[in-house]
Amino acid sequence: MSTSNSGTLCVVGGGIVGLAAALKASERGHFCRIIVLEKEPEVGQHQTSHNSGVLHCGLYYKPGSEKARLAVEGIRQMTEFCVTHDVPHEICGKVVVAVDDAEVARLHELEGRGRANGLLGLRWLNSAELKEREPNVMAKAALLVPQEGIVDFPAVARKMRILLEAAGHEVRTGTDYQGMKLTGTRRTVTTSRGDFEADFLLTCGGLHADRVCKASGVASPCRIIPFRGEYFRLTGGGEKLVKHLVYPTPNPSLPFLGVHFTRMIHGGVEAGPNAVLAMKREGYRKTAFSLRDTFDSLSWPGFWRFLAKYPRVTLDEFKNSILRSAFLRNLQRLVPAVQDHHLGDAGFAGVRAQAMAPDGALLMDFMFQRAPGQLHVLNAPSPGATASLAIGSTIINQIEEMNR
Repeated sequence: MSTSNSGTLCVVGGGIVGLAAALKASERGHFCRIIVLEKEPEVGQHQTSHNSGVLHCGLYYKPGSEKARLAVEGIRQMTEFCVTHDVPHEICGKVVVAVDDAEVARLHELEGRGRANGLLGLRWLNSAELKEREPNVMAKAALLVPQEGIVDFPAVARKMRILLEAAGHEVRTGTDYQGMKLTGTRRTVTTSRGDFEADFLLTCGGLHADRVCKASGVASPCRIIPFRGEYFRLTGGGEKLVKHLVYPTPNPSLPFLGVHFTRMIHGGVEAGPNAVLAMKREGYRKTAFSLRDTFDSLSWPGFWRFLAKYPRVTLDEFKNSILRSAFLRNLQRLVPAVQDHHLGDAGFAGVRAQAMAPDGALLMDFMFQRAPGQLHVLNAPSPGATASLAIGSTIINQIEEMNR
């Protein structure tokens, strides 16, 4: 099939990546009809709205990698989108801090990566400059990343839906994708609200990416293992302790970034997250449980290999989840002034759709699975939301290439 304004594109998943890909397809005129299927009553209800709301500019990623390219291009496109469509956002800057000599060395490496990736304005803060910007942050060294920001990602998703529908396409919420049947060259998409024919199937299933892929008749080489990240909202004056985004220097030998302080676009400051296995793929409460989701995680050989490789990290993250004091100690490494009474009730949480290989490796880059007339996005990790428009362009490029 030619991609020149013909046929129907079905996009499974109304999160920010699926919507961005549909929007890019609409802008290019590749398909005369685009249908986005979303099982929830509104778009962007899971990873899109359950994250820190940070615009990542590409500091952490290996120069020359696809993730670095998409992060740099992604924040540019997302910022332009927000300006054009009046979506709340702010380029407030981020301070990355190192608290010991080992972290200082790693922070120098991060600076090199950032400069190689084209980040502008990176600079070291001396003690006086750090005290002026973040008087409550204690560090041996601090790197200012001025291009980082915050945004209302759910508002971005809603605006994408509006633009798609204004262009004459469909976003069907409350519609659960059940699978696809291939009869000759005809593809029948089956949903909870009826069937229809499509010429190309794109799935962006997020927390259910592997299952959606399998329901389409394509084997997934990875398993989605859900990790819940829990946050505390700072109260009682704690929200005044930081002015920027304040992040630790990550340890590349560990699988998770660590807790940090995040200014929110609609006010306030949140601290977190940890990273603990969720017993439900959409389990935002500690008590949330799904027998199917838990079995899928525990029956995956890679999960046990991951635990064997990172036993100390797994235990520490679990302690951060159940012990408020442990969570607080991690925050105090960055901001010693934060105290227990500054931590409001633990409420907000997100669940990361972490793709895991059979050998236990966490897949940290974007992952796609192709089949005739199908493309499945199996992994879109951070900076997936920031880079969603750039990822959308990459997805449509792949579809165009497949349909030549």
